[in-house]
Amino acid sequence: MTLNLVQAWTAAKNRLQTAGLAGPVIDARLLVEAAADASRIDIVTDPYRQLTPEQEARLEEYIARRERREPVSHILGRRGFWKIMLQVTPDVLTPRPDTETVVDWALKTFGEEEAFTVLDLGVGSGAILLAILAERPRAKGLGVDISEEALAVARENAANLGLAARCALLRGDWCAGLADESFDLVVSNPPYIATEVIETLEPEVRDHEPRLALDGGPDGLAAYRRLAPEILRVLKPGGRFAVEIGWDQREAVEALFRQAGAREVRTLKDLADRDRVVAGAKNPLERAR
Repeated sequence: MTLNLVQAWTAAKNRLQTAGLAGPVIDARLLVEAAADASRIDIVTDPYRQLTPEQEARLEEYIARRERREPVSHILGRRGFWKIMLQVTPDVLTPRPDTETVVDWALKTFGEEEAFTVLDLGVGSGAILLAILAERPRAKGLGVDISEEALAVARENAANLGLAARCALLRGDWCAGLADESFDLVVSNPPYIATEVIETLEPEVRDHEPRLALDGGPDGLAAYRRLAPEILRVLKPGGRFAVEIGWDQREAVEALFRQAGAREVRTLKDLADRDRVVAGAKNPLERAR
C-alpha cells in the first residue's frame, strides 16, 4: 500500500517514538519532507498526496538511520541556524539553538549599518560568523579552525550564502599568528565538555560529532584558559567578545576573562534560561602590551 504524506508522517513519528527518541514529531516531519520532496505547507494543504515508491524507499532509509541514532542533520546534510541554512557533515559540530544566543547578542551590540570586523575562533560550519555577516552587510569576518575538513564545510556555506567575498577562512590554532588589536568583535563556541563526560552523552553527540569540537580537557576549561588572554590581545581597544560555555561554567569562565583584563564581563542565558554565553569588552584605553 502506497503511503500519503500524512500517513508517512504518522508512521515515521510512531517508529521514532517506539525507538525512544526525543522530538519524534519534528524529526519525522523533517525526514518526510526531505524524502518526499515536500514542504511543511504541502503536508498541511495536500496531506493525501501519495509518495512514489522511490520516495518511500528513501524515507525507509532515513528512518532506519535515525533509529540507529544518527542525527537528522547528518542524514539530511543540512541544518537551519538563526535565519540561514547550513550544510553539515560529521566533520563539524551540528549548530544548535543554544549557540544562537551568541548571534543575538552580537546583532544587538553592532548596528545594521555599522562597519566592523569579526573573528570566529573554532568556526566549524561557519554558523556564528555567517549568521552575523548575513545580517550585517558592512561587516567583514575571519573564521579560524584547526580542522581543514571543517573549513571546507564553512567555505561551501559561505559560498552558498553569497558571503564568501566578506569572509576569509584560515587554518590555525586559535589566535596563533593573528596580529594585535585586529578585530572589533571576537566570538567562539569552543570545546567545553570535560573529557570523561563525553562517554555519557547521547549517542547522537558521542558517536557522530567530532571529538575535537567537544573535548574541553579534564575540567572542560582548557580552551578558555588559552582563549581569554588571546582574545583580549587581538581585540581592538573597546572591542567586544562573546564565548559559549557549558551551563555550569559561568563563574570559572568569567574569572578567567576578568583575570585577563576584560571589562563588563557578564553571562547571558539561553532560551531555556541556562547560563550559556560569557560576554565582555576590552578596556577602550588599553593598548596591546
